[in-house]
Amino acid sequence: MFDNVIPFWEKHSIDAECGGYFSCLDRRGEVYDTDKFIWLQARQLWTFSMLYNRCEQKSKWLDIARGGADFLTRHGMDESGNWYFALDRRGRPLIQPYNIFSDCFAAMALSRYSLASGDPDAGETALRTYRNILRRKDNPKGVYSKAAPGARPLKSLALSMILANLSLEMEDLLDESELESVLDVCVSEVMDLFLDNGLNVVFENVSPDGSHPDCFDGRLINPGHGIEAMWFIMDIARRRNDDKLINKTVDVVLSTLDFAWDGEYGGIHYFLDSQGKPPLQLEWDQKLWWVHLEALVALIMGYRSTGRDECRRWFEKVHEYVWDRFPDPEFGEWFGYLNRRGERLLELKGGKWKGCFHVPRALYLCYLELNRDME
Repeated sequence: MFDNVIPFWEKHSIDAECGGYFSCLDRRGEVYDTDKFIWLQARQLWTFSMLYNRCEQKSKWLDIARGGADFLTRHGMDESGNWYFALDRRGRPLIQPYNIFSDCFAAMALSRYSLASGDPDAGETALRTYRNILRRKDNPKGVYSKAAPGARPLKSLALSMILANLSLEMEDLLDESELESVLDVCVSEVMDLFLDNGLNVVFENVSPDGSHPDCFDGRLINPGHGIEAMWFIMDIARRRNDDKLINKTVDVVLSTLDFAWDGEYGGIHYFLDSQGKPPLQLEWDQKLWWVHLEALVALIMGYRSTGRDECRRWFEKVHEYVWDRFPDPEFGEWFGYLNRRGERLLELKGGKWKGCFHVPRALYLCYLELNRDME
């Protein structure tokens, strides 16, 4: 992380002229697009705030975080406090605040930055944003929804799982009773609504009663999200010393890998149809960096929590696949997108979806687990 990944972003991503960060970087770190996506700005702010809080109080890391926080708070929100999806280089809005995950990562980032910097305004903005997320939870897209009124109702896994992680990240700013109440709801929704006990995998979308409508969205499995959701829930279960829930999350991680591992070429499929029908997503068979990183985190957490040898074996299998393909020892950071055969599809290190977040977070969390005494 410190020799290969973080230096890449320190060197290439800082916009010293306009503030914030460049995320669209090619293999060598050259900027190929200057648009700024709020969730990637926030994720990079979180990363450098986290490094300052948890690893070492380097003034350089705090300065990098401050540049992102200042840019976000000056330009990131509309008049109602909702966070835009994208801005141009100078901070002028490009895409309306249709995506609640911009808000989620802004709240997470500013809460960590407030802790690093001692800036109370950042903490207050994080709290206002968090409360706004809770208000919007049942209708996250609001006026920007494309669904026809009364159309097929579906709940999405993504917000429930992100809220679980976001709430823990904001623990220092939340009242304990509020925190525990939100965590209870997140655990219940993920494990009771989205987890299918027959397949023992997590669905990406369900009807409000937890059933699976027979359509593209209703049959969709996103293995990366399912695995990531499980380590979020495992994190809560560890906090509560809930061994039963810990083992349940580990069971789901292992079932998901059995379901989604490509037996012919190796690696974890990006999307799958629960019934084996053709997926809607044409990129279904690609192998993405973040999916495999979330698997490494979940597996090492599962092994350290339970000692189950199946977690160790899977960790070593995924680890071998990952380290043979994703890291770039020549120019730093990781490639993000492989085809089904494990060959590089794109040379980029960052873009609209990939930024300074999944790689350093996963490496840091794996480091913590590998240096943690068995319980």
